[in-house]
Amino acid sequence: MKRQYFGTDGIRGTVGQGAITADFMLRIGHAVGRVLQQRQSGRVPTVLIGKDTRISGYMLESALEAGFASAGVNVLLTGPLPTPGVAYLTRALRLDLGVVISASHNAYPDNGIKFFSAKGEKLPDAWEEAVEAELTKPPEWVDSARLGRARRLTDAQGRYIEFCKSTVSGELTLKGLKVVVDAAHGAAYQVAPAVFHELGAEVVAIGNAPNGTNINAGFGATSPQALVDAVRANNAAVGVALDGDADRLQLVDNTGRLFNGDELLYVMAMDRRAQGEAVPGVVGTLMTNMAVEVALADQGIDLVRAKVGDRYVLEELGQRGWLLGGESSGHLLALDRHSTGDGIVSALQVLQAVQRSGKSLAELLQGVTLFPQTMINVRMAPGTDWRSNARLADETRAVTEELGRTGRVLIRASGTEPVLRVMVEAQDAVRAKTLAERLVAAVNQG
Repeated sequence: MKRQYFGTDGIRGTVGQGAITADFMLRIGHAVGRVLQQRQSGRVPTVLIGKDTRISGYMLESALEAGFASAGVNVLLTGPLPTPGVAYLTRALRLDLGVVISASHNAYPDNGIKFFSAKGEKLPDAWEEAVEAELTKPPEWVDSARLGRARRLTDAQGRYIEFCKSTVSGELTLKGLKVVVDAAHGAAYQVAPAVFHELGAEVVAIGNAPNGTNINAGFGATSPQALVDAVRANNAAVGVALDGDADRLQLVDNTGRLFNGDELLYVMAMDRRAQGEAVPGVVGTLMTNMAVEVALADQGIDLVRAKVGDRYVLEELGQRGWLLGGESSGHLLALDRHSTGDGIVSALQVLQAVQRSGKSLAELLQGVTLFPQTMINVRMAPGTDWRSNARLADETRAVTEELGRTGRVLIRASGTEPVLRVMVEAQDAVRAKTLAERLVAAVNQG
């Protein structure tokens, strides 16, 4: 079944358009409630709803709450809470479903919803298809005596703060460290500074004054220059940047050097190895930098690439029974610490690796120099079959053979706009650009 509303990470769009309206949220709340009722054998289900700091969250939250209640489902409301916090509490409180109202790293005019299972995990395609099928049916309102109830979970933030701290050794202390924490004016604006403060750090908080319309605006993991500047201005030891829903991470060291998700994934894997733990492999994505793949291979650790999107990384980890994975963007997974990507937990894992080793992040990554990448977007008419372009296929094979272990080629159609993304990664930036332009020429001439 082709899904009409669900994308790679829930439902997302511009508020007031398409599915991101109050009336649709009422409908989908009811549809999800119906699916839960059908699978609970008479027991009254309970869902948890958290959100980020967008002004539209109030409207969407109220509509979802009404939709669930109309289907006879109880609701717990957390207010602003990171996406991984909702996943954790759904599991810890033995609830039936977790709901997050957020558009993650997007600007405030957008919003969306995503769901977590009772185990705090992303739900499979089959569940989303069941919900979409329910949306095509007339609503079946329960009678007044069976309507769902709603209440606010007042200690949600405190519970999540304690969970984050529990994911590292009790011996970890950040005393003596000045840490800049950038919460992107998003869901972690209160909890992130508190976690690092309670572990002993001197915290300088930025991006922690949300007003409903400034989420991700010039701050956070997608705008890391604010963090770089703050680390330098405050002579801090490290800077931590999260995105709007706090499942994405970027780190900055005391020199102002920025470390992306690929580098941090390598540090986490090598720390596990240093502790004597088995690390048979890690999962990256099609965009994971080849330099990290080569460095892991040199240590006897396989890197398997999944499709872009943390849900696909999670699926691959589950199939292989591995624990570590992530994306260049900073979505990192450590499945023995949490069931989903968590920016705060990942930052603590990296800081623990630094403390254990007695080395700086730069020293831990010595010899791992990211390959330069050139990405060129080629506009195409919708529906163009670029895979049948024989000239492009021949040129791709030639470039791939020419690069060998010194680079790679990635060509894929965008899922959001009518363009073909042509990417070449090579040890030399000029070579990457030249080879990418060769491939683009093949696209245009084929």
